Amino acid sequence: MAESAHNLLERIKWDANGLVPAIAQEHASGKVLMVAWMNREALAATLAEGQVVYYSRSRQKLWRKGEQSGHRQTLVEMRLDCDGDTLLMQVEQAGGIACHTGRHSCFYRRFENGDWREVEPVLKDPAEIYRQG
Repeated sequence: MAESAHNLLERIKWDANGLVPAIAQEHASGKVLMVAWMNREALAATLAEGQVVYYSRSRQKLWRKGEQSGHRQTLVEMRLDCDGDTLLMQVEQAGGIACHTGRHSCFYRRFENGDWREVEPVLKDPAEIYRQG
């Protein structure tokens, strides 16, 4: 018998602001795409819809990944770490772009020779992705 969504949410150690970090990992490649935050409502929506929903701390509202860009994340699998305070989501990344900079991953800078170096290309100009209609 499946555990109720309420009970699943109760097993997570939410921070003082009611948030939990959520790591998005590409299911096919295993590459880490991004880290964002979820609140209870975002997690419940993700589980209900199968499309990843985050909580935007800057906008103070739910953020459906890809709602503007079309680069949605479909949930394949979700895991909770041993401490119960971090989520790992395996996703299918629509359009191959997870980062608002137009790159495949938000982790496109590598520390080399005492500085951060951009090592992944921009796949699509953000101005084209977020064009205001």
